[in-house]
Amino acid sequence: MVLSNPLIPLAIGVLLVVFLLVYLNLPPFVGLIIAALGVAVISAGVPINEVPAQVAQAFGETLIGVGIPILMAAIIGKTLMESGAAARIVRAALSVTGQERSEYAILSSSYLLSVPVFFDNVFYLLAPLGRAMKQRTGVKFSLYMTALCAGALATHTLVPPTPGPLAVANSLNVNLGLAILVGGAVALPTSLLGGIVYGKALNNREEFPLRESMGVSSEEIDEEMAASGTGPGLVESLTPIVLPLVLIGSNTIAAALYAEGTTIRTATAFVGDATLALTAAAMFSTYTYYRLEVQDLDVLNEELTGAIKSGGNIIAITAAGGAFGAMLNTTGVGEYVAGIVTGLGFSLLVAGWLIAALMRVAQGSATVALLTGAEIMAPLTGDLSVSAVYLMLAIGAGGMIAPWFNDSGFWIVSEVGGLTQTETFKTYSASATIMSVTGLLLILLLSSVVPLT
Repeated sequence: MVLSNPLIPLAIGVLLVVFLLVYLNLPPFVGLIIAALGVAVISAGVPINEVPAQVAQAFGETLIGVGIPILMAAIIGKTLMESGAAARIVRAALSVTGQERSEYAILSSSYLLSVPVFFDNVFYLLAPLGRAMKQRTGVKFSLYMTALCAGALATHTLVPPTPGPLAVANSLNVNLGLAILVGGAVALPTSLLGGIVYGKALNNREEFPLRESMGVSSEEIDEEMAASGTGPGLVESLTPIVLPLVLIGSNTIAAALYAEGTTIRTATAFVGDATLALTAAAMFSTYTYYRLEVQDLDVLNEELTGAIKSGGNIIAITAAGGAFGAMLNTTGVGEYVAGIVTGLGFSLLVAGWLIAALMRVAQGSATVALLTGAEIMAPLTGDLSVSAVYLMLAIGAGGMIAPWFNDSGFWIVSEVGGLTQTETFKTYSASATIMSVTGLLLILLLSSVVPLT
C-alpha cells in the first residue's frame, strides 16, 4: 500500500514506534527496524521489492559513520573509570566549581567541547564524567544529564565552526566571525535556561538512579570515586578527552581557513577523522589503565571485550534509528511540509525556524534539519530586514527541537547515559525543546533591538 500524502506515513511511523517501544516494550533495535520496514512499505519513494534492501542499506550507512567511534568511546569510558582518570577529572572540576555548583562544570565543559565536534562524540566522552560526579556527590544525576545535553546541543546547532552552523553560515553568506560572536551570545543563555534552570526543576521533582552503562556498573564507579587519588595525573587523565577534540577540531578549523587539496587540509582530514581520533584516544586511555591497574594482558583483553560488547548494543540501536529516519525521508515529508510553511506568510525568521523544526521531527538529524532549512531559505535572504545571522540562528534553534526515537542522539543519550527512554525524554528531549522555543524568542528580540544591518 502506497500513500501519496507524506504526512500519513509520518503519522503511521510515529504511532508504530510508540506502540512497539512503549506499549509492547520491545528492544529498541527490534522496534525501530520493524517501524522502518513498515514506513518503507507505505512510502511512495520505495518500490515494494526494494524495501528490505533499502532498510538494510540505510542501517549500514549509519553504521559506517558511528560504528568504530562508538566502540572506541566505549573503551575510553571503561578505561577512564577503571584507571581512576575519571575520578581525577571530577575532583579537579569540583575543586573549581565546588560541590554545590558541580552542574556548571558539566555544562561549561560540554558547551565548549561541542564547538569543534558533533554532539554525539561530546556525549560519548563526557557522560562517564557525569556518572562519576553523581557517584561522588550522591545527587543531581538528572541535572547532570540535562546540563550535559543542553551545553553540547546549544553550540552544536548555533555556533560555528561546528559543522552544521558552519554550513548554514556559508549557505546564507553570513560572516563567520559575526556568526561565532552572535551564535555564542544566543547559545549561552539558551543552554543555561535549558540545562541549569530546567535541569534544577527536574531534579527537584525526581532523581534518576545510576545504572550500568558502557560496561561500567554503579558499583565500579563507586569503587573508583572512593579511591584515595592514586590514579593518573590530571594531564594524563584529560588526554583521552582532549586528544580527539584537538584532532577533530583541527580538521574543522583547517577546513575554514585553507582550500581543499592543500597539504594541511589533507593532514588534518586524516588525523581529524572521528574514527582515527577516537582510536588514538582509546589506545592512550587503555595504556594508562594497563600501566596503573591491570599489568596483565589477559585481564586487559577481558575488560576491553566487555566494553566492546556494550558498545555493540549501542551501535545496533543507533543504526536502527538511522534506518527509521531514512525511511521517513523517502516519503518526501520534508519537502512537503517546507512547501506548506513557506506558503503561509510567516516572517522569514519564524519560517526558517519552522522548516528546520519540522525537518528535525520528521527525520531526526539536527544537522540535516539545519542544512535543509538553509537551502530552502537561502534564496530569500535578500528580503530580510535584519542581518542574515539571525536567520542562521533561527534555523539552528529550529533544528534543536523535540528529539525522539528517530534521532540517533536520543539513543546515544539513553544508552551511554544509562537512562530509560522516559528519562531521556525528560532530560534531552524536554531540554532541547525548551531551548528551541526560547532560543527563537531571544533571536526575535535581538533582531528587533540590534538588527545589525
